[in-house]
Amino acid sequence: MVEANSYYAAAERRIEYITLGIGTAATIAAVVRWGIRFGAGVAAGSILAWLNYRWLKQGVGALAGLVKAQEGAERVRVPRSVYFKFMGRYVLLIAAAYVILTRFNVPAASLLVGFGTLVVAVLGEIVWQLFGTHKPSL
Repeated sequence: MVEANSYYAAAERRIEYITLGIGTAATIAAVVRWGIRFGAGVAAGSILAWLNYRWLKQGVGALAGLVKAQEGAERVRVPRSVYFKFMGRYVLLIAAAYVILTRFNVPAASLLVGFGTLVVAVLGEIVWQLFGTHKPSL
């Protein structure tokens, strides 16, 4: 089971690194092709997508820890702070996107392209999982 956990932890790390790598490459391509404002939007979107993934991963890990700690309990108690953290990340991301779009005057499409880097990274990891040679022993 430890090997499987480390295998999936490595997959999560790969998704983070791939997101940042694709974001960097897309930012450079956007600056070269469409200019600095578009590139800044792609970079901002990529960073926000990466942050969202990290916060989601941490939140799910915290919930899993709570459930495991209360395994024998009849009713699992989830602190309200967990709910606030889950909803708070959406509020922070929406606020950051709003500020980026209104104050820095970057195109909305560039921010969406940046958000898409996480999707591409996850799809890349899916392909890696499907066709990779090393599988965990469960």
